[in-house]
Amino acid sequence: MVCPLANFEEVYKTAHGAVYQCSRQNCYWLEFAGSTTAFRVSDFFRFKKKIDTIDISAMIIDPSRTADFTIVMPFSTPRCFVLDVQDVLNLRELLDGAKFMITLNSVIQSCLKTTPSRVA
Repeated sequence: MVCPLANFEEVYKTAHGAVYQCSRQNCYWLEFAGSTTAFRVSDFFRFKKKIDTIDISAMIIDPSRTADFTIVMPFSTPRCFVLDVQDVLNLRELLDGAKFMITLNSVIQSCLKTTPSRVA
């Protein structure tokens, strides 16, 4: 359930999903595969690392039926992701874009804080 006082800002969006930041709750919301999942900041980055470690080559090469999908259960969430190869690629694209935008925002904020203001 989303708090009615939540303040969401879009971090990054693709055709397959979106990542939003909630400043009021200090968390990220992942919208992917028809559902939305809330992550604490540290859990969001831990989830991204977990998705990045999925061996897509092994999924493609392995002829067994169980290799067609991977199951990922993020820490501290009630959600379970069942992902095929295309889902993993789509989710990686979304999470990579979101991480880039978060990092870019951090760099910009840091530069703004260290840049001396001009007094006329």
